[in-house]
Amino acid sequence: MSEGGLFSTYFVCSSAAGITGNLLAFVLFVSPIPTFTRIIRSKSTEQFSGLPYIYALLNCLICLWYGTPIVSPGIILIATVNSVGAIFQLIYIIIFITYAEKTKKVKMLGLLLAVFAVFGAIVFLSIKVFEPPNRQLFVGYLSVFSLISMFASPLFIINLVIKTKSVEYMPFYLSLATFLMSLSFFGYGMFKQDPFISVPNGIGAILGIIQLVLYFCYSRKSGEEPRRPLLKSYA
Repeated sequence: MSEGGLFSTYFVCSSAAGITGNLLAFVLFVSPIPTFTRIIRSKSTEQFSGLPYIYALLNCLICLWYGTPIVSPGIILIATVNSVGAIFQLIYIIIFITYAEKTKKVKMLGLLLAVFAVFGAIVFLSIKVFEPPNRQLFVGYLSVFSLISMFASPLFIINLVIKTKSVEYMPFYLSLATFLMSLSFFGYGMFKQDPFISVPNGIGAILGIIQLVLYFCYSRKSGEEPRRPLLKSYA
């Protein structure tokens, strides 16, 4: 095969992996819509927590910055998926703040401002202090740390399933979408030879496999269908 043919195959495969990851991530981004529809209808945040969306917004912003050409040329699909994710998380946070009681409202506003302040500091430092390729390393390590911190959600769900021996709060389609999305971005990171993409998504894929195995084990034992999922964010 000629060098041009190899490049063409590489481009098609890496693009396919990235686009697939974007589409699957969209499924996860829209998954909280029923929760926020309920909040809007009841005009109350009830016992729901807005913290997962604060964490998710910061994660999306950091990963969005990592995917921009000024930091990491050639991985624009990381920027696209996280820009969409950031918009969704911001909308969810605004809805939460709108219908939250006063104490929650003030807390969430403070946390939202803190997220923008932290992100602004990261952007400022990465531009003013670091030059390529150190800029990519600086933002890359931050993005990996942010992504790994997001694994607290699936680890909590895994622990809950094992303790309760029930898949009530682990919907199959969300677990499957999370696994396939992580696998897609793992492949994208491998094609791009970028460990800051492949490593955290490889870990995410492993956690996805564990969730699917647990689902099949405990759903067969209990014979139950999963109910409404716990309030969770994209990770």
